This record gives sequence, C-alpha cells and structure tokens, in this order.
Amino acid sequence: MDNEDVGRYWDENAENWTKLVRMGYDRYRNLVNSPAFFKMLPEVLNLEGLDIGCGEGYNTKITAKLGAKVTAIDISKVFIQYANQSEEKEPLGIKYQVASGTNLPFSNDHFDFAIATMSLMDMADNEKAIQEAYRVIKSGGFFQFSILHPCFADPDHEWVRNEEGKKIGFVVKNYFKKHNGELEEWIFGAAPKEITEKMKNFIVPRFSRTLSEWLNLLIENGFILERFCEPYTDDEILKKFPEGYEAWVIPWFLIIRCRKP
Repeated sequence: MDNEDVGRYWDENAENWTKLVRMGYDRYRNLVNSPAFFKMLPEVLNLEGLDIGCGEGYNTKITAKLGAKVTAIDISKVFIQYANQSEEKEPLGIKYQVASGTNLPFSNDHFDFAIATMSLMDMADNEKAIQEAYRVIKSGGFFQFSILHPCFADPDHEWVRNEEGKKIGFVVKNYFKKHNGELEEWIFGAAPKEITEKMKNFIVPRFSRTLSEWLNLLIENGFILERFCEPYTDDEILKKFPEGYEAWVIPWFLIIRCRKP
C-alpha cells in the first residue's frame, strides 16, 4: 500500500469523521490527547508553523489561536474542504492545502516548527515523513507529534478484568508484529448508535513501529529528542468522560517533541 492508497481511504472516511468529531464524539482527542499536547507545546506566538496531517483542522485552529502563523496540509482533499469551510466561518489566517506528509511542497528551512497530531502512524512511509519534517524546519526549530502508543496499539490485545468485570490490566500479544497497511475498521464508540448505524465505519490503514524504532528513526534523521508525554485520564477527566477509564490503566497515546540542531 502506498500513500495514494492511504489518501483514498481517508477521503472515504473524512465526511463522517468530520461530522462526528464536530459533534464532540472524539472524546479521547478532546479531553485527553489534545489538552496534553498543547500543555507540552512550547511558545509559538509569532512563529511560522506547519501542521502535517491536519484532518478537518481541530488542532490546527488551536495552534493558530496561540498566536502562530499556520500552514496545514492533509492528503485528503475532503478534509481540506472541510478545513477551508471552517476557516471561512472563523478566519484565523490558516492556509490549508492538499499535500502528502511524505512530499511536502515547501522549501528547506521554511518553518519555525511543525506538528503532527495522530497522523504519522497512518502514513505509508512515516520515515520519509520524518525526513520531510526535518527538511522544512529551520535550525533550532522543533517538531512535536502524537501517535498511538507503540507499546499498546496492538489489535490482538486482551484486557485483564477483576471479579466484578472491571478492567485492571492489559495483555500485549504481538508487540513486534509488523503492520504494513493492514486495515482496521471502527467508529467512535461515544457516538450514539442511532447516528453511527447510518454511517459506514472508518477504514484505517495502519503502519506499525516499536517504541525504539520510532525514537531511533528520529535520532538517525538528525533530530535531538527533547520531551515525552503519555497522556492519561485523571480524576477530573473521568468525571466528564467515565468511559475513558481505559486510558487510566494504560496510555493509548504517546507525544514526542524533538528539535533540529
């Protein structure tokens, strides 16, 4: 599977994805992943940044509201259409365009920073995407991204439950198994069935790496590792999102920041 194939899947996913997330049903993003991501993000006021794999623009808009001048790309033209519609309704100076993270249409040393929220693990050649991010970031600039946690993003996992049926542990069965475009089918569990039963499930190609492979990939391509975060659902989040208890048992996500010397 190549990036064009991946783009076709995301074009098919994009309309229903956008509808559901804008109705607030991506609870993990809204309450767990994005808050942790932006708490960790360095100061971006008056900096020029790139959002790689922006989707419908949720995190792009947060970055722009922090004072950055943002350009955002996504391989899905449908996502970019929705993002541009949002920019028209609430102008933030964001420039959206259709492009692949593995072939960025920008000159070397162009941006002060780049972000990629939950997109790199969905790219057919995430090594090339990291190389491209390094190329377009200026010396001294940072690259911060979030991915599914490599240690726990195992489709063959199994929960350990106590006598009451409560999840208390997690069994990883195939950590070293390589996924190279295998398709996962799912939809946001927080969305009511009366809505989702009328929709096609998302079909998402996955491309896996171990934790050490991700970190070594950054080092081998010149980045200096700087900071990490494994967001989780604390007591305050669980009051709003009780079904997010799983992310108190294990970290579903990993956030990494690195810097170009």
